[in-house]
Amino acid sequence: MSSRLRALARRAMLAGALAAAAAAGAAQAADQPQVAVRQGQVAGLADDGLHVFKGIPYAMPPVGERRWQPPAPPAPWQGTRDATAFGPSCIQFPIPADSLYYDPPAAASEDCLTLNVWAPRDAARTPVVVWIHGGSLRMGGSSEPLFDGANFARRGVVFVSINYRLGVLGWLAHPELTAESPQHASGNYGLLDQIQALRWVHDNIAAFGGDPDNVTVMGESAGALSVTYLLASPLARGLFHKAIAESANIRAIPQLQQSAYGLPSAEQIGLDLAKQVGAADLAALRAMDGETLTQAAAKARFASQGTVDGWSLPQQVVDAFDQGQQAQVPLLAGFNSGEIRSQRAFVPPAPADAQTYEAEIRKRYGDLASAFLRVYPSSDIAQSMLATVRDAIYGWATERMVAQQSAGGLPAYLYVFDHCYPAARERDLCAFHASEVPYVFGHVGPEASLPVNWPRPQGEQESALSATMLDYWTNFVKTGSPGISGEVAWRPYAQGQSYMRFAGGPIAENDPIPGMFEMQEALVERRRRAGEQWFVNVGVAAPVMAAPAADAR
Repeated sequence: MSSRLRALARRAMLAGALAAAAAAGAAQAADQPQVAVRQGQVAGLADDGLHVFKGIPYAMPPVGERRWQPPAPPAPWQGTRDATAFGPSCIQFPIPADSLYYDPPAAASEDCLTLNVWAPRDAARTPVVVWIHGGSLRMGGSSEPLFDGANFARRGVVFVSINYRLGVLGWLAHPELTAESPQHASGNYGLLDQIQALRWVHDNIAAFGGDPDNVTVMGESAGALSVTYLLASPLARGLFHKAIAESANIRAIPQLQQSAYGLPSAEQIGLDLAKQVGAADLAALRAMDGETLTQAAAKARFASQGTVDGWSLPQQVVDAFDQGQQAQVPLLAGFNSGEIRSQRAFVPPAPADAQTYEAEIRKRYGDLASAFLRVYPSSDIAQSMLATVRDAIYGWATERMVAQQSAGGLPAYLYVFDHCYPAARERDLCAFHASEVPYVFGHVGPEASLPVNWPRPQGEQESALSATMLDYWTNFVKTGSPGISGEVAWRPYAQGQSYMRFAGGPIAENDPIPGMFEMQEALVERRRRAGEQWFVNVGVAAPVMAAPAADAR
């Protein structure tokens, strides 16, 4: 072949290669979903019929002078923003490597206010669920593999997960912060992040095929506590239309500027914390490295919790529900029968014998002791003590929320996750705290991405139960009712304290723990009248009960 022919052949080959590369690039671009949100264009991933977008900012980075400020809408960007990787989790205190819940984030930063979206490829006016992760308001993140939303999206739901500020960076109140606030409020920055994320969803989710008029907030543990805050917050009104709370609690939280329920004011807690970490004023706190401050605050036992600030939380959550001031939306809520099996630090030392146990209860509970002992008998002290703490934290609060939504004429559904599987039974962790989450997300089986120390649910029965629970949950997200054609009917709580017990499968029953709610309600009311906290100081660790008020006899 002549040199000229060889050159022509090389040119033809090069042209063919360039054409093939261009075609491949065009195909890849066509396969990569792109969406225009208010701030600019984002490009995500196509994944087995889903469109997935990760790490989208929903607020300005809360760094520098923006630390401990309410979140502001994100700045616009030029061009197309890559949305194929999770953003960093918010800075957090690490938990021990041997913890059941150990799942450290790949990266953490103060610049963490991002969200993720899983949507069906053909989504149009599709119901939306916004997931709020747990972790005691001081750890966790939306990038945890356990919270992958693909199985929700495959059932016709647009799934959104969010980060929010944690620990001292998310929940610090301080007099100087209150003074610089136009609302004269401080403390609830993590909650304000969640509300800003819901605003972003309202403004942008239609671009992903979601319906901004059909949004469900959903969370577990601290995420469920956050759901109670959102239900009580007037700033969140109209931003969601249904709520799911898995293992929520309703405890007294600090007032901004005065002590209450045995708690110092939130501002005093902030002043004490600043002193403990060696910061003379707010400027010094803002000058501290976020990681250093977070670790120091955790070691000083700073409690991450909401504040009754008169603005985002105008009153205690329990008072908001009592006065009918909570969001009037359908609710699905529940707790796990073995919650405290993975939270035994809450359980006080057991008495030596049944006689001592009963004597302690009668000394501390007075006229309520007999009702207490019927629910938590001395015949099995170990189980009764676990159940006492479970119900003080989760059981009473959950049933109360469902009962009060029901009393307002709203659809409200209660469940108890009472399922055990071999790996959990081997470790005495039947129905432990958060053990329902893999079932709700469809993450069971040998390939499921779970925290490294988690007892793994495997087998056909686990997969079947997970599929059923996921169907109930997604149907509630879509319609406000968890009913499934051909499955056990999940009746609303208003029908004779109906609830669904998830054991080997769904079982419809009434009155989950006879006598528990009524006894706990009387106990909490007594303590509220006395200005006492009603959270974990229960059972043989309870203070001596005040006599009933004259008008309550």
